[in-house]
Amino acid sequence: MEVQAIDAGKIKWEGLHAHKPFRKVTVLGAGTMGAQIAAHFANEGLQVNLLDIAPEDGPKNAIVEAAFKKIKKLKPGPFALDSAANQIRLGNFEEHLEWLKDSEWVIEVVVERMDIKRALMERIEQHVSDSAIISTNTSGLPIHQIAEGRSSDFKRRFLGTHFFNPPRYLKLLELIPTQDTDPGITQRIAHFGRVHLGKGIVVAKDTPNFIGNRIGVFALMKAVQAFTQDGFTVEEVDTLTGPLTGRPKSATFRTADVVGLDVMKHVAANLYDTILDDESRDAFKVPDVLNALIEAGALGAKTRAGFYKKEGKEIKSINPSTGHYESAKPLNLGPIDQIKKAGGLANRMKALYEDSGRAGAFFRKTTHELIAYSAMRIPEISENPADVDRALQWGFGWEMGPFATWDALGFNQILSGIRDEGLPVPEWVSVMESKGIKAFYKQEGDIVSIYTPGVGGYVAEEMPADEYKLATIKSKSGSEIWSNEEAGLVDMGDGVALFEFRSKANSLGFNVIQGIIDAIGLVENNPDLRGIVIANEGKNFSVGANLGELAGAAMEKRFDVIDEAIANFQAAAQRIRYALKPVVVAPHQRVLGGGCEITMAGATQVAALESYMGLVELGVGLVPAGTGTAFLAALASDKAASKFPSQILDHLQVYFQNVAMAKVATSAHMAKEMGYLSPQAKIVMHEGRRFHFAKQSVIDLSESGYLPPPVHTHVKVLGVPGRAALEVAARQFEQGRFISEYDRFLAVQLAHILTGGELSGPTEVHEDYLIDLEREVFLKLLGEEKTQARIKHILTTNKPLRN
Repeated sequence: MEVQAIDAGKIKWEGLHAHKPFRKVTVLGAGTMGAQIAAHFANEGLQVNLLDIAPEDGPKNAIVEAAFKKIKKLKPGPFALDSAANQIRLGNFEEHLEWLKDSEWVIEVVVERMDIKRALMERIEQHVSDSAIISTNTSGLPIHQIAEGRSSDFKRRFLGTHFFNPPRYLKLLELIPTQDTDPGITQRIAHFGRVHLGKGIVVAKDTPNFIGNRIGVFALMKAVQAFTQDGFTVEEVDTLTGPLTGRPKSATFRTADVVGLDVMKHVAANLYDTILDDESRDAFKVPDVLNALIEAGALGAKTRAGFYKKEGKEIKSINPSTGHYESAKPLNLGPIDQIKKAGGLANRMKALYEDSGRAGAFFRKTTHELIAYSAMRIPEISENPADVDRALQWGFGWEMGPFATWDALGFNQILSGIRDEGLPVPEWVSVMESKGIKAFYKQEGDIVSIYTPGVGGYVAEEMPADEYKLATIKSKSGSEIWSNEEAGLVDMGDGVALFEFRSKANSLGFNVIQGIIDAIGLVENNPDLRGIVIANEGKNFSVGANLGELAGAAMEKRFDVIDEAIANFQAAAQRIRYALKPVVVAPHQRVLGGGCEITMAGATQVAALESYMGLVELGVGLVPAGTGTAFLAALASDKAASKFPSQILDHLQVYFQNVAMAKVATSAHMAKEMGYLSPQAKIVMHEGRRFHFAKQSVIDLSESGYLPPPVHTHVKVLGVPGRAALEVAARQFEQGRFISEYDRFLAVQLAHILTGGELSGPTEVHEDYLIDLEREVFLKLLGEEKTQARIKHILTTNKPLRN
């Protein structure tokens, strides 16, 4: 099949770096969505105006100030750093619309009413400059109708920008240009959204609820239908529509409760009212149980009752027959535990599809319905099946969209199932079948192609040059330089190698750690290689050391093996830190314990904004012993304005508190403030850009004549007097009930390392002295019963134990 190269999703990524970035943005509407959009612009350092209506009485800014105060309390928070809030200027529509004249992008995020949005657009046009871009954030109103009555020049600069809630954390940004929108405007917003807001961009047609909500809400309503009509319980539906099938833990009903049942009804009802020609329109009829819950004031999480309700310590769910909340019944889903152990997502879905019981029946029916509906919506909502998949992945947190799922389960098998159930099959799918095409995606070398009905064949996916996928890198012949059972070294090109963790959950066991040492040695001795990037595409960068290995050795009293393993971990961190060629670490998501220490050791870092870093070892009864504690002691000594103990102590107390409380940074910016990322570390909003910029950092460091940093030979530690000050702080934490008695004991052990052990007073020591102290204390703690209990508990329950 011939592969044609066209602009995927109407966005041509090549050359988009030429687009000017925005510096001044105005958000109109300070509700939950508008205020969070403003916060995310502030995260990128933009100057943001946030305006809302003025109340009839009282201060004109009362409404916007109350809304802004409210978002500061949201968890997870919309601000990457508290100081980002200073980038936002608050105002109101009555006094401050004149601010629009200096804004380069104006985003309207007011209530979902056409008359209100149109009236505001008229006012906007009176104030904006003739170069400003104007967009509306709506989840379903027709974009072209919102701009009715405006000038042709206004319409040329107008489009829909549909952010998903919460906008900082959900990747999807749907762009909805109208027939009047200048394509260059769409290109500029796409570039800025991807690079500066970290978004995955999907261009949607101006149809009801666009792509994500049209398909996602259909899937949600069909799952609810299984509850109301097919006899499945709330818990059974959530089991079958959660992580088992590649969906978020919130699954169906917990998602509905979080979103709000009133919001869910509004979206479904809007669709039902507007998709008059949709063959599956009835799927969006609001079910009686949803109406009943809303009438009873049970709107979900915001009213503490929805499909679920917590009574005491028990979480109950609604019985649609009685209207009462009842205790969860045992799952009647057959061999569901066996299916969970079938392997990766594709294998689990195949096992579920083949199951002859209730679980299999649910999965087959809902999968056939979802895939048939998605196929019928092309080309109505999008020309490209991949955009449907991306919208569900980025907007709803699915691991696979409907067309990738179809590929995983087999084209012919699913098509037969759809027909057997009497569901509609679009003509373009029948054309695929007649041509013998049996997959929507195919890969040839490093090129991924997607079957596109409008072309009648495969279209090469165009990826931005600064966005890498490891699968694409590894698909190239000869890309693998070296590997062992749990790690690999891959050629990224241009003389840069990438070291990838391949262990379960990216845990740092013996093979990974030894692999780091071996890989650095290999690169140092290869004249064709400039340096290494340490990165991966796992769910998390790494949550730390392999506790299972440690626990097994501790139970067998093999402390010599543990001593060797810890010494090896420390050696690996030092090899990274003092490698003769640059080692750049590119973390993302959770970067905990040993993963944090590996990151700290890099020559520099390129971190995704959503990197949650912390030295959390005290939570399992241990201390950081992969050079992390020693590094913080040296950092306190380096950062102090002088070598006076009091000035060193000021920095040391902050590091001590962070580690003693197992504090985790809520963004890469916070990790930099906490000392876990170097001052020169680059932070990227889009996670997929880490690889490109980490590679570029290696090249830049190499070409500038890289030398490793000097060894810390004179670290000023504070000795017993300094430890006493930290012990006082630990006692205060315990008295304030922030930590337990055993936590305080552990904090004292941490203070012992940070201040240099039993030294009688302030002394300069070599970093190796502190590293040895780390290992000594770590081994001592492994022998403690309460530490062993903590390790066992987290291995068996995946939850920390506070004993």
